[in-house]
Amino acid sequence: MDASDGRENAPSAKKSGKTSLLDSGEDFEVLDEEDIDEDLPPLEDAGNGNKADNTEKKNADEESEASEQMDEWLDVLGNDQLKKKVLEVGKGRGSRPRKGQNVKINLKTHLMDGALVEEQHCLSFTLGDGDVLQALDLTVQLMEMGEKALIHTDAKYAYGARGSLDPEVPPNAQLSLEVELLEATDAPDVELMPPSERIALAIRKRERGNVHYQRADYAFAVNSYSIALQITESNSKVDISPEEEKELLEVKVKCLNNMAASQLKLDHYDAALKSCVSALEHQPDNIKALFRMGKVLALQGEYTEAIQSLRKALKLEPSNKTIHAELSKLVKKHSEQRGAEQAMYKKMLGNPSSSSGMPKSRAKSSWGLSWKWLFGATAVAIGGVALSVVIAARN
Repeated sequence: MDASDGRENAPSAKKSGKTSLLDSGEDFEVLDEEDIDEDLPPLEDAGNGNKADNTEKKNADEESEASEQMDEWLDVLGNDQLKKKVLEVGKGRGSRPRKGQNVKINLKTHLMDGALVEEQHCLSFTLGDGDVLQALDLTVQLMEMGEKALIHTDAKYAYGARGSLDPEVPPNAQLSLEVELLEATDAPDVELMPPSERIALAIRKRERGNVHYQRADYAFAVNSYSIALQITESNSKVDISPEEEKELLEVKVKCLNNMAASQLKLDHYDAALKSCVSALEHQPDNIKALFRMGKVLALQGEYTEAIQSLRKALKLEPSNKTIHAELSKLVKKHSEQRGAEQAMYKKMLGNPSSSSGMPKSRAKSSWGLSWKWLFGATAVAIGGVALSVVIAARN
């Protein structure tokens, strides 16, 4: 078909309103220009429409999630004893603090009846080190930066069965904590800290351990003392004076002594003995270390070594009534043990007197009768022999 044929067929096609597809022979209708919509929808390949939809959907999901967080209580441990509720949403999950970071919070503490216990602004602590209530350690790490949250905690994760004098909290009191997360920064490198700051940090950790010990939270006390020990034992990359080294050593020995006391309460005798030995390596005449080592050895049945340790402690401090009472009790127990061992040995050797348990006077008299009988029998035998000799001589 040439060009002229095409031109000739065009009017007829327009006239009839139909034309034929070259390959299929199917008819289709040609639209007039005024019927064509100039505002075409965007092509699917362009993706602009989907991107906008996805953004809107993501924002909607985030708003929905935030709304759900604010409406719902989170059961942190699954035991209904520690719950968290979002009051104001923070900056997203990526802004949550990590364990070991230094965080700063605003805190309001109330009793469950609404009575205000205390209010603290810009409270700083190391997350996960046990520097604050366990309820805060467990929940702040679930908060987003800038978030405000309400926390309801059982006494188990607050001040426990003993309560507190400062702040004033009754025993077994449940608490309501209103927390705002202000800041989270990485903890400083201990090796680069000035010695004075390092000593102060170690003392704070040790004092926190003492708080745990007074509340009978001995496992938490051991944790705090361990952190303090790590601070005192870290190498220093800055200049440190002999006086500062001596002060660090004093803090270290105190931590070891306190740790031994906590380990004794937990019946961890091997660990407690190791702590005492470490303290005595630095200060051989440390009375507390000698006393606690004596107690540990006694509990392990090593009475001889325990008595030696307590006698050394008493020699260093003769007026100490606690050491004197412990030593007296131990010497008595050791004597009883030796008596029991001697009785067992006599029984094993087949001594009837010891096994029968007769009084000493009766045993002594029985033994005397036995000797008298033996002596008489011997005399009779000798007399008989002599008489036989005389008779034989006469014959």
